[in-house]
Amino acid sequence: MFQKSFMTMLITVLGIYSLPCGAQQDTDAAPAVGVADNLISGELEPENLPSAVIAAAVAPSSNSISAANGNERSANHKQTGETSNDRLLFALPNFLTLENSVDIRPLTAAEKFKVTAQGTFDPVQFFWYGALSGLSQAQNSEAGYGLGATGYGKRYGAYFADGTIENFATSAIFPSLLHQDPRYFQMGKGGFWRRTGHAVGHILVTRTDSGHNQLNFSEILGSASAAAISTYSYHPVSDRNLPNTVSVWGTQVGYDALSLVVREFWPDLRRKLHRSKQE
Repeated sequence: MFQKSFMTMLITVLGIYSLPCGAQQDTDAAPAVGVADNLISGELEPENLPSAVIAAAVAPSSNSISAANGNERSANHKQTGETSNDRLLFALPNFLTLENSVDIRPLTAAEKFKVTAQGTFDPVQFFWYGALSGLSQAQNSEAGYGLGATGYGKRYGAYFADGTIENFATSAIFPSLLHQDPRYFQMGKGGFWRRTGHAVGHILVTRTDSGHNQLNFSEILGSASAAAISTYSYHPVSDRNLPNTVSVWGTQVGYDALSLVVREFWPDLRRKLHRSKQE
């Protein structure tokens, strides 16, 4: 069920991402740049040029200033310090995805728990789990919950608990214990398959707090622990067995992999949408 719902969002994001969105070039700025270079090199004497040409050569164009201001606003929108305030599809919390980050300090254990809690209990998540529960109800998945309002309530509680336990296990508890970084660092450049491989590879390899690469124990152990806790505690009794636990674990890892792919390409799509609005 997770795969179906999230695959829809994945196809939407990547489909829009593939659409061409060419930026217009500032052709008026090219002559001014050439004049500026000649002025600096001494090939042209300032007294032989009209003052308007000199001013255009040495001053940045209004389009360049607007573009710089737009880029700055975009940067402020998407990233604040060591975490982000971005949202996938302008809705779902995306606070642990960083763009263009080179030298950035590791998060403390308290910060890992804080940003995880902010994303987990964000108001949008309550509606997200409601939608997932409705889809599960329509498909009558995990029939042990039953139907009607009672069945929906049980499904909603299960989805919310599943998400909360998994988020804290993979992004706060295990990263704090193992000193691993729960953030995803977007590649941001390169071909589609290379960037997709970078995103999916994060499931297996992550960054430590000291900046080295390491097997992503936080994801592997965190998702496995969450699957075991949820399966053997509040899911239907008929589903409390090892095969189902392994299935839930695999589903969650697959969901996380799809999520990483969306997180890799979403900033590109967001910038395209912003540019299309400005044109």
